[in-house]
Amino acid sequence: MTAPPRAAAPELSVAGAFSLRALSEGRVLALAAVAPPDSPDPVDQALAQALAVQHPDLPLTTSDPADTDPASAERHYSVARANGFPLADGPADVVVLRGELGAVLAHCQKLSHTDRGQVERNAVWYARRGVRPLGVAMATVDQSGTVADFRFQGFVNLGLGKVRVPVTSPSDWSRVDVWSLSLRLQHWLNVATIFALCLAGYFIMHPFYGPADGAGERKSGFLMGYVRMAHFGAAACWVVLGVTRVASAFVSRDRHLRWTEWWPLKHKRDLRALGQVVQHYALIKPEGPIFVAHNPLQQLTYAALYCACGLQMLSGFVLFGLYHQDSPIWRLVSTPVHWFGAPNIRLFHTVMMFALWAFVVMHVYLALRADSLERNGGVSSMINGGVWLRRGTRPVDAPEVG
Repeated sequence: MTAPPRAAAPELSVAGAFSLRALSEGRVLALAAVAPPDSPDPVDQALAQALAVQHPDLPLTTSDPADTDPASAERHYSVARANGFPLADGPADVVVLRGELGAVLAHCQKLSHTDRGQVERNAVWYARRGVRPLGVAMATVDQSGTVADFRFQGFVNLGLGKVRVPVTSPSDWSRVDVWSLSLRLQHWLNVATIFALCLAGYFIMHPFYGPADGAGERKSGFLMGYVRMAHFGAAACWVVLGVTRVASAFVSRDRHLRWTEWWPLKHKRDLRALGQVVQHYALIKPEGPIFVAHNPLQQLTYAALYCACGLQMLSGFVLFGLYHQDSPIWRLVSTPVHWFGAPNIRLFHTVMMFALWAFVVMHVYLALRADSLERNGGVSSMINGGVWLRRGTRPVDAPEVG
């Protein structure tokens, strides 16, 4: 009796790469693929095949077998030297570390708390989907042969069998994922709740009592009660959205959602970029710096918007507390009424509503204007999550596209 044929072991596949901003995802994959020519290692073969399919514009760089030190049971990463590796600024001699994520991170320069959290959250997210993050680090080699400190660049996702991989194209354009699904949902839910709040708030400010009857009396029944109930219901939803957004700023794995993105002026170069953006918006310069997400002026605007929305919520709670003075909590919340007076609080609440309307008008206009000039799909990105940029583009806030 013959034994049944043994099933073939599933092949390794590469499900894209993650970059920590310095290099594009394609170059992170190219770094990971550095290996001796015709290497029998299945990891080397999978990486080389993925590089050829997903990024045909990037050549496969090989290393001399004498300059390659494979991983071992004691050291969970390999070391390989590549001469003339194609960096964005030109070819350079580099040394590549590749292996278990924690071991590679431990051998690199210490990451900031924000960058470390971003790497770990993304690694956990990918690992839960059945792939294994393969850490990649790089050190440059100068003309004297001195090797610089290793810097962590990102990781490549390895999986068994068929794993979903990003759709790439060898054309001149590349799609860059920017906005996560959670942010897009929050955006459109904010649109709906703010619209409902403003509509109901306007009727509260200028009540409608219905047409007069033959005797000249207006009988609207409980109409304004329903309007107020709609306003309070939308306000509750808006508060939940606000709390969710603030929470995501501290726990999200997406760096575009982190609180650090609310304040762009962290270095002198950020102030210079802000000046260039302002000059572009003022039509002084025909072109401004390219940002994948929000430019510094937009970040400052949205930071101010978050503060304005917080004040609007607070003033709404103050007004709501006026009608619940039997509760010690609401008496405390409505304390500003004793400082400024109820009419002034109502006036502030109304002025902030009109300010939000003005922001919405300007926001829609500038978004359509920018999309028509840049033609990168910025408006549709709030629906599908991504923008289109030419390969080789070097945004200020992201690695080279490609």
